[in-house]
Amino acid sequence: MLTVCGLCWLCRMPLALPSWGLCSRCVNAISHQTNMCPQCGLPAQDPHLPCGRCLQKAPPWQRLLAVSDYVAPLSSLIHRFKFSGKAELAPALARLLLLEFIHARQLFGLPRPDRIVSVPLWQKRHWRRGFNQSDLLCRPLAHWLGCRYEMDAVTRIRATATQHHLPARLRRRNLKNAFRLEFPVCGLHIVIVDDVVTTGSTVAEISRLLLRGGAATVHVWCLCRTL
Repeated sequence: MLTVCGLCWLCRMPLALPSWGLCSRCVNAISHQTNMCPQCGLPAQDPHLPCGRCLQKAPPWQRLLAVSDYVAPLSSLIHRFKFSGKAELAPALARLLLLEFIHARQLFGLPRPDRIVSVPLWQKRHWRRGFNQSDLLCRPLAHWLGCRYEMDAVTRIRATATQHHLPARLRRRNLKNAFRLEFPVCGLHIVIVDDVVTTGSTVAEISRLLLRGGAATVHVWCLCRTL
């Protein structure tokens, strides 16, 4: 799936490779998170060590990789992607995740995932939106990384209230037993891909499911990490 017209989605200048979606200047202008905890992805003093929050109560996953906080211009691209039906933005946004992984791998020696997992939507929500944004990010990533991906590897088995309408203390309860694992994960390095991670309740519930299944590691990749 290629972006339309071969123009950068932000500055509208012609692209050397239309499939990139964003020119190099705009990619560099997107605010990258430099001082973030490697585990929870929130602001921290040392990007190499878990923060005080994680030392007291760590999230179930081992590492979180984020491109940026939820700020412009990336926030506007995500909003257009999810709520304005601009599914053709997916390859450009997925490429940002790929570049972030390449950078982190050079710095920290991160393993290449054996398998990537999308965050499933409930059927009615998927139908109303027309697509699952996490699935559209996973497809090009799996191709570029040479790893396995199936959309239904993790399924949502019951409807839940929309997370952003709930206070943080109710989000985990809302998602309890909402997902089911549909493939063997024993000994695999798994990456969960989502567009935005806020409280982390959704990816935490999926992480617990994968770890109970025997996954060796679970990492979370997202475009934006915010509170």
